[in-house]
Amino acid sequence: MLTKRKSRSVAAVLAFSGTLAPISGLHKFYLGQPLWGLLYILLSWTPIPKVASTIEGVWYLAQNEEAFDRNFNLGKSAPRNSQKVINQVGAIADAMRELDALRQDGLISEYEFEQKRRQLLDQIS
Repeated sequence: MLTKRKSRSVAAVLAFSGTLAPISGLHKFYLGQPLWGLLYILLSWTPIPKVASTIEGVWYLAQNEEAFDRNFNLGKSAPRNSQKVINQVGAIADAMRELDALRQDGLISEYEFEQKRRQLLDQIS
């Protein structure tokens, strides 16, 4: 669990489930804090873990993703592939325009154009 990225919403759901379930502290195990989780289980006969779980559930939801990642994901934010894909598609579109210009100028044949175009399109997939 130490290497897998932790979800803010899962942590909040587990924290809130600790307020209703007889055993609380599952969110602490999920977040890689087993000693705190064990303490919550040992104190489960008191209302302390239930109150703490409620407060922590609200705290998890009140944080933005960046703050949650800083606290529980070693500062690593979620991968943002959408911008990378947009940049890649834009670069391939520019390359295809240049390729088309070479074909129109007669510097490459129709066959060479089609081969290179397919190579560029395969890079998107």
